[in-house]
Amino acid sequence: MEAELCQELAQEHSLIIATGGGALVPPLNRELLSRTGVVICLTAGPEDIAQRLVYATDRPLLATADRTQRITALMEQRAAAYGAIPYHVSTSGLSVEEVADEVIRLARRVDPHHTRTAVNHHEGRYDIFIGDGLLVEAGDLMRRAGLPPGLAAVVTNPEIGQAHAGTLVKGLSEAGFQPVVVEIPEGEAYKTLDTVANLYDEFVEAGLDRRTPVIALGGGVVGDMAGFAAASYLRGVPFVQIPTSLLSMVDASVGGKTGVDLPQGKNLVGAFKQPALVVIDPETLRTLPAAEFCSGLAEVVKHGIIGDPDLFEALEMGQIIDLPALIRRAVRVKVQVVEEDPFEQGRRAVLNLGHTFGHALETLSDFSLRHGEGVSIGLAAATRLAARLELCDPALVGRVERLLEHLALPVRCSDVSPEQVLRTMSTDKKRVGSQLRFVLPRAVGDVDTFDGVDEHAVLKTLAEIIH
Repeated sequence: MEAELCQELAQEHSLIIATGGGALVPPLNRELLSRTGVVICLTAGPEDIAQRLVYATDRPLLATADRTQRITALMEQRAAAYGAIPYHVSTSGLSVEEVADEVIRLARRVDPHHTRTAVNHHEGRYDIFIGDGLLVEAGDLMRRAGLPPGLAAVVTNPEIGQAHAGTLVKGLSEAGFQPVVVEIPEGEAYKTLDTVANLYDEFVEAGLDRRTPVIALGGGVVGDMAGFAAASYLRGVPFVQIPTSLLSMVDASVGGKTGVDLPQGKNLVGAFKQPALVVIDPETLRTLPAAEFCSGLAEVVKHGIIGDPDLFEALEMGQIIDLPALIRRAVRVKVQVVEEDPFEQGRRAVLNLGHTFGHALETLSDFSLRHGEGVSIGLAAATRLAARLELCDPALVGRVERLLEHLALPVRCSDVSPEQVLRTMSTDKKRVGSQLRFVLPRAVGDVDTFDGVDEHAVLKTLAEIIH
């Protein structure tokens, strides 16, 4: 009966729910109610509780001569369950009004003005929190997501670590975690199995066990490395994404894909590892170089083309002042796609719009070309190829390229030949058999996958974007 009620209440919002002392002993009930809000345990000593209930006659569990002893026994029986509730307010010596004030203060601290988006997948679900100032609250959000206090590994790079690790470590420590910071080199060139092996060594030395969360604090490279290590170390440990680049906020941190590069191409080794939690704090973008921010905008444009025409038009009109709202809209597109196809067996492939071209260009540049820059050129190429194949209105080419250039993103490349790019694309993991798979737009908000595209059309398109 209580489980059914908790299931029903978990679907509601803007409620204050008061439960009995035994209602949240079952783990399922705690998990259900934690989905809808902040669960807070009100505590008091056995003597205080007995005194408050001295005239109560409707408590069958306390139908005994020594109520204090019985309350003590119940508290001992339920200690593990109560301890699993992340937030506690001691009520001893406080009036009802004072307790209410403490609850309100705590609820505001752990549930500030942010948005939460749930992502459902085959193993369950996780939440994406988006809001300014959330970095220091990450530990509280992890507790709320059911991650127990204890050791936590923070994977970052030196630059991001210097800027943001201190804030994260402070919040983790206050929430009961013992964070260990592990740094990896910065840059796509280090997205290798050697880097993953070094992470394994650090995890062993730190004493990680199967309950220890691995937290990715950084951009896409950090997320890929930490995620793949979390998926494979001890056959899988909990994983938390805290992206600090726009690109990773709107794309890489959502959906569970991790990847490691080989000399032959990008992301040829990898695993699906769904995070337990994603925490997006737009304030971390203040330390992001302008070129990296613009690089991330390429993924926002991509999401607009895939599934949000209003977002695309807002970008065309220069309406990107409200950064959290921009991130939320881009994330929403990705969530809708990955929920429909978590393992990229069908619809999810549309998220590779611009990537077949882009990944090849990144590889040929020895990764001097940023990922977002490669995607930007890839978006231009994909739109031109779609127009050449008469899949879209030729006017779409101008719209896409004008927007990308307005956002200080490239739409042309140099120092490569069309034949080189085509050869490099032949090792792309997105191919089907010997055929390349292209994601091409019919219109803004309407894209699809195409196999067996004529190579001559691809080469002619590449010749247009290479100067």
